[in-house]
Amino acid sequence: MITEVLQAKGSSTAMGMAASQARFLGLTARKNNVEFEGQQVNQQRTCLSNQSANYYNNLLGMAVPVPPSVDDYTKTVYTFEDGALTNQITAMIAQNDGTYVVSYLRQWVDDFSVVGASTSIVNCAGDKTAGPFRVGAKTLRTLGEINGTPYQQKTGNYIYNNKTLRYMETSTLDEDDTDGNGNEHQAKVYTDGTNQFYVIDYNGQEAWYQIDANDSNYTTLIQGDIPEPETVTKQSYAGDDEYLSTLSDDQIENLKREEAEYLELLKAKYGDGDYMVRYVKNTTTGEFEPYFYKLSDLQGAIYDENGNSQSNINCYKIGSETKSEEIKALPGCLIEKDSSGRYINITIPQYDSNGTVLTNVPPITYALTTQTATDQAAYEDAMNQYEYEKYEYDQAIQEINAKIEIIQSEDKNLELRLKQLDTEQKAISTEIEAVGQVIQKNTESSFKTFG
Repeated sequence: MITEVLQAKGSSTAMGMAASQARFLGLTARKNNVEFEGQQVNQQRTCLSNQSANYYNNLLGMAVPVPPSVDDYTKTVYTFEDGALTNQITAMIAQNDGTYVVSYLRQWVDDFSVVGASTSIVNCAGDKTAGPFRVGAKTLRTLGEINGTPYQQKTGNYIYNNKTLRYMETSTLDEDDTDGNGNEHQAKVYTDGTNQFYVIDYNGQEAWYQIDANDSNYTTLIQGDIPEPETVTKQSYAGDDEYLSTLSDDQIENLKREEAEYLELLKAKYGDGDYMVRYVKNTTTGEFEPYFYKLSDLQGAIYDENGNSQSNINCYKIGSETKSEEIKALPGCLIEKDSSGRYINITIPQYDSNGTVLTNVPPITYALTTQTATDQAAYEDAMNQYEYEKYEYDQAIQEINAKIEIIQSEDKNLELRLKQLDTEQKAISTEIEAVGQVIQKNTESSFKTFG
């Protein structure tokens, strides 16, 4: 009986020890897992810390954009006036002999120049290769072509020996008298470009005289036929153009000459080809102003189904334009400075056609005007570049800060997880100690039982 009790007690003790040992092993394995996971978390936090440090290094290495200074685009400019010409010095190179080689930019305003103008919609009523083209109610016509009824008219010029005698002035003949009695006569003076002719009124009748090349004190009567008046072909406008209808025949002739000049200006600036014109009345001055269109632009434009232009068509008018010419490397110039070192006068020699200084012609001295000029276009370009770089800089800062915030958030999560693992490890350690004590008691009990 005692043996059976001891066997049962031993068997129970053995089972308790086995269960405790199994629990101990499980807790030990769990503790090892927690420690390993903690190491992994620390490794992840280290990686995040390295990433964060790299981002901060990137921030420190970024160059902060600096706005441009106006002073960097401002320079001292020296100018001098020569009549209507404004001259801006672009270079002054000192020479060993005390003179300067000077270059300058000459500028003037051309009040009779072809410039761009705003235009309204052009309507093409027919085939766009032939027109007609209209702007509003006005039909464009070919520049230089004015339709009308031609006729001939005698002018104040005369023909003599197949040369045209053109009127010069009215003069008085005194000693150079032709009638021998010393009377003065009013004479109209004409020229053929070389010789002079007089038309003298003798008692209501005109007589032609020519200066005698051998004796300039007297005149000789032109022998042969009396010169005939010159005739020219003109045209009388009979159309319905608002502007042309206000012009006389002589004004029409003048307009044709003006339009020939317009055509030359347009071709020189915008290329050869035919040009169209319309005249628009200026409501302020009451004068009609011409607007020009290149025919090839009209023909190449895009029109809708109603014939209205859908693409841009260049338009031109007569206006003011600043023109410039660069004068380069003038030698022998002298420059005067004041006590502060500021340039106040420039003396420029006169040159022959080969650019050689004329020593027998006095040079010309001009007063220099000092100004500060800012290259506004370059400054605005630099400011635009600064704004762009600042935008990129701000964007980069925002992106890095966003990444750092993500890293910080991940690090906080890992920190919380690490605290949880630490708490779990402490709980496991406490339980392992308790299980160890149970195992120790079971062991002692077993050995006492069988000892």
